[in-house]
Amino acid sequence: MAIFGSFSRKKKESLDEGLSKTKESVFKKLSRAVVGKSKVDDEVLDNLEEVLITSDVGVDTTLKIIERIEERVSRDKYMGVSELNTILKDEISDLLEENNTTDVSDFDLPKKDGPYVIMVVGVNGVGKTTTIGKLAYNFKQAGKSVVLGAADTFRAAAIEQLEVWAERVDVSIVKQKMGSDPASVAYDTLASAKASNADVVIIDTAGRLHNKVGLMNELSKIKKVMQKIVPDAPDEVLLVLDGSTGQNAFEQAKQFTKATEVTALALTKLDGTAKGGVVIGISDQFKIPVKYIGIGEKMEHLQIFRRREFVDSLFS
Repeated sequence: MAIFGSFSRKKKESLDEGLSKTKESVFKKLSRAVVGKSKVDDEVLDNLEEVLITSDVGVDTTLKIIERIEERVSRDKYMGVSELNTILKDEISDLLEENNTTDVSDFDLPKKDGPYVIMVVGVNGVGKTTTIGKLAYNFKQAGKSVVLGAADTFRAAAIEQLEVWAERVDVSIVKQKMGSDPASVAYDTLASAKASNADVVIIDTAGRLHNKVGLMNELSKIKKVMQKIVPDAPDEVLLVLDGSTGQNAFEQAKQFTKATEVTALALTKLDGTAKGGVVIGISDQFKIPVKYIGIGEKMEHLQIFRRREFVDSLFS
């Protein structure tokens, strides 16, 4: 297990278990793709293309992967089907690295003067509030002081849910009543965090997509107001997507990247789906690093996304 460096055996086991449905589905399809074959030929590549597309990797990303494997087959002249898993892992890992998805340390943050500000966006129901709670827990476990901002004032339930998480994790929360100005909540949150020398601020935002212009204006206003307290805020705009929705997650990513500058992605609910391949496609298509993946209900089941460990888990 030394090949995983700081990636512990326990985390690897959690990842394997969390991706088990996708893994089982991919392996069944791969087995059918190479049955009766000894070498990688055109028919195997056609079958592999179907495997990747039906695993929600996406058409464009699948074609890139197939093209890369074709180049290796052409270069190496003979390639046995027993080598296919290794080649898949290599090419997909390299593709993710090219797309700026690189391995990072556990819940570490760059050193800066003032709090590190994360603004979390995403539609309702994708696990946004749960992800914020788990982020707060993991940052706290890493020795960071955390302040949450309940700037999704559109729904009373959103404020209540965030309060429950703040209490569960034992971190501070700044809130106002439902219908309050979200930017005002964000301003108060950063002011509180700065006064208490907090390390991390996580701002929840409303998950409405029915009016892109309204969403864009609201998020722009939140950013502008936060910058009165912390000039370079936010340090990160984290888009949370429900991995179990497969291709629908692509559409959500498309809409949010039009509405605001997204700098990182979190893919949730991967443990309950066979559509884990969506992580690969979304990273490739949007050129935005996948930073976190949700692979279960427990606090520690929000993991830092490590491309090589993810791909190894999926295709081993």
